[in-house]
Amino acid sequence: MEETVDRDTSPKQNGLLAALPEEDFLELQPKLKFVRLPLGASLYESGDSLAHVYFPTSGIISLLYVTANGSSAELAVIGSEGMVGISLFMGGETTPNRAIVQADCGAYKLPAQDLKAKFSEGGDFQLLMLKFTQSLITQISQTAVCNLHHTIEQQLCRWLLLSMDRLPDNKIQMTQELIANMLGVRRQGVTEAARKLEQRGIIRYARGLITIENRAALETSSCECYAAVKAESNRLLPRH
Repeated sequence: MEETVDRDTSPKQNGLLAALPEEDFLELQPKLKFVRLPLGASLYESGDSLAHVYFPTSGIISLLYVTANGSSAELAVIGSEGMVGISLFMGGETTPNRAIVQADCGAYKLPAQDLKAKFSEGGDFQLLMLKFTQSLITQISQTAVCNLHHTIEQQLCRWLLLSMDRLPDNKIQMTQELIANMLGVRRQGVTEAARKLEQRGIIRYARGLITIENRAALETSSCECYAAVKAESNRLLPRH
């Protein structure tokens, strides 16, 4: 992770920070440090103590559960609408999950002690963090239901839609093998699902680059899980 100054980036490009009352934002602003997070970077591993939380301004961070034998499955994705590190204000100093960068990120990091001190004051900051937590829990719960009850094609559509919502265009750099790891399924299943979507003109896939050609058809091909997560996020979180 590279700590830097980016004059083209503002903390208010993060939805949670932008939604804070100005007094709260100005209190936190000097403590926020901008970092660039390259694809594949690990913010923390399962069991790590959290020294910072992260407020992304761009890109995607994936929360993964890793089993004892090294297998993993994605629990949720977080972009500029949220933050990474809810364990700190939920009573834990460590996290059971892994957080990795799925698409190149810019983010503002805040020291753990500053996050906990601000949260303990209550008020708008605490309420906003709790609303985001409820939204995140909804996404994790819906992912579990989706992985259990829906086809790989539906899971892939849900995953693509959630990713696209957090990117500036209709393209994502991701191999089928990595997608299979995210979904916790076999690569052959993802290959077949992607082929069917490509045949219907919904996506185009070449050399690890997925382009969404028909967003409406992608939503139609997805299960109800994407819409449920989207509706809860829109209800709880400020539009950004």
